[in-house]
Amino acid sequence: MRFKTLLTLFMLLLPGFVHAACADLAYRQFDFWQGEWNVATADGKLVGRDRIEKDYGGCVLQEHWTSVDGGTGGSYSIYDASRKLWHQTWVDSTGTLLVLEGKLKDGHMELSGDETLPSGKHALNRMSWTPTGDKLRQLWEVSQDGGKTWKTVFDVYYAKAN
Repeated sequence: MRFKTLLTLFMLLLPGFVHAACADLAYRQFDFWQGEWNVATADGKLVGRDRIEKDYGGCVLQEHWTSVDGGTGGSYSIYDASRKLWHQTWVDSTGTLLVLEGKLKDGHMELSGDETLPSGKHALNRMSWTPTGDKLRQLWEVSQDGGKTWKTVFDVYYAKAN
């Protein structure tokens, strides 16, 4: 009987042990991105919808993107405690793969990563997510000269969907 009681207690406590690694506050730095969002340009033109949710025991932010023209994509973002930085892998319906890493800086998340273009040249991608009141700005920039100059690829504002 005692063994059964101990086994039951262990099974009740096990989920807390399994997810304890993701209980660190660093795993919550990007939580401001969670939610159902309408995504538009600065002048209000809707470009898509994005749903970001916690998954895998609260350890991962999973993104589900749909553009107004029907394109889809998504990402997984996780805090890498061993290196003290955020990692994101993005894939989409055009075959794009982006691997980005970075940190929370001055209240915004900034991630960057190298990409090999079809031409064989390299491009540096930099994305930032900045909370601005009840909205969120996402800025995606690309540099083909090692970060000396940047070109804006995507500059949008997220507003909570109803």
